[in-house]
Amino acid sequence: MDREDRDVKGGLTEAKQRKDDTRGKLSPARLTPARQRQKDQQQQAAEEGSKVFEESLSVSPELTSWIKLNAKDLKIRMTDRRWAAEVVNDFQDNLLKFLRSSRDQPFFQSADFLNTGSYFEKVKIHSPDEFDMMLKLQVPSRVNMTDLDGGLFYRLDLARPTRGPIQAFLLENERTLSSSKFLSEMYCLVRKFLKTYKVPEEGCRWEVNRKRIHSPAVTLSLCRPEINSDELISVDLVPALEIPSCQGWPLAVRNGPDVDKWLGKKVRQEIKSLPCYFIPKRLKGRNLSEDAKESWRISFSHVEKKIIRSHGNKKTCCESKATKCCRKQCLMLLKSLIEGLKQRFPKELDHLCSYHGKTAFLHTLSIRFDDSMWACQQLPACFLNLVGALQFYARRGLLPHFFVPDCNLFSAAVFPQKALAFLNTALEEQRKEGLPLLKPPAPLPLLQKTTPLRCPAISRLGPRRLWTLHL
Repeated sequence: MDREDRDVKGGLTEAKQRKDDTRGKLSPARLTPARQRQKDQQQQAAEEGSKVFEESLSVSPELTSWIKLNAKDLKIRMTDRRWAAEVVNDFQDNLLKFLRSSRDQPFFQSADFLNTGSYFEKVKIHSPDEFDMMLKLQVPSRVNMTDLDGGLFYRLDLARPTRGPIQAFLLENERTLSSSKFLSEMYCLVRKFLKTYKVPEEGCRWEVNRKRIHSPAVTLSLCRPEINSDELISVDLVPALEIPSCQGWPLAVRNGPDVDKWLGKKVRQEIKSLPCYFIPKRLKGRNLSEDAKESWRISFSHVEKKIIRSHGNKKTCCESKATKCCRKQCLMLLKSLIEGLKQRFPKELDHLCSYHGKTAFLHTLSIRFDDSMWACQQLPACFLNLVGALQFYARRGLLPHFFVPDCNLFSAAVFPQKALAFLNTALEEQRKEGLPLLKPPAPLPLLQKTTPLRCPAISRLGPRRLWTLHL
């Protein structure tokens, strides 16, 4: 367990896997000539777009100061982190104890947590008020993965019948894993747990939010009901089926992400050897087939965390002040800009989310791979280049998923072209006007500050193991 992890403790059926004749290992999936040409064209277009914005980049002294100031303000203060860590740690520890001792659903007794999301990637902005928790559930036998949409959504079937606890989550054919059954059971278990669980912070309690049809998470909110306060912390609890690394990733993603020039071939092989996770998310659209209603979406959250943590072209990046880069600061600034755009234009940019920015960021890292391109003193230019990259993808209507290149996150089916055109215009205006949406919200009057994120009441909670979040 490394130093950072001590702080955070914890559609055809897939073709049969071929074995290497000499070593007995799985043979890598090969790209067809057409797919290789498509990949080369995407890479060339992205590189051209990056060069265009770099050549036209001119950052005024005023804008330089403004970007640097905003980057400092986005970092979460330690006092805020401590209070949230105390509350969330306690919730997670007790939930695991409940699941492991509960006889209601034996399949969940071996569950464990996987740290994912922006908090654990060290790119959470403003305050520690949102946490993603993936609850790992190991599948006891081999699973057949049927691609439903080009590589993101799948139907999962057990390769052979079973009499184990997982049979409670199978459809009538006794092979297909039901995503809706898993999510419904998760809701039931969490509600039962909350009936006896007491939050260590006096006056607070966890409440389960209304179920959303396309969400794979059980979302909970920490509130102070007695004073009708706003939500203090939000937690997305996502059940995730773990497919062991020995089975390999689905064919559509088996080549792994394009990081050879950036992180190296060795890291790409390490990524491909990681387990594969599926979360219970339904395909969007009307008149869905029965397969689509019970679909699972592949998750790369654990890989994204690994990539962003070990983000440098050289292995010593960010180990000291002398080797520090501005990559994470750029991503945090982009997240803040996207958040500001969504608040300013909620209807027009309803389909926009931070993952679009994160995907553009990962593509940019693969293109501008050398650490010298991300020196701290180049933060303003690097950030504007990243904004330009997102605008470039929006203008072309093509943002390939970083791990599933055949899936376009800006396709008309998932992102209306009218909204895409609006996004392109909005980003252009932000760049021309000096990024006004990066301005932080005005502070509340003193008497209205009811949030307890720096509440001295935490002293009543008694000594604790750690003040850092250990999920």
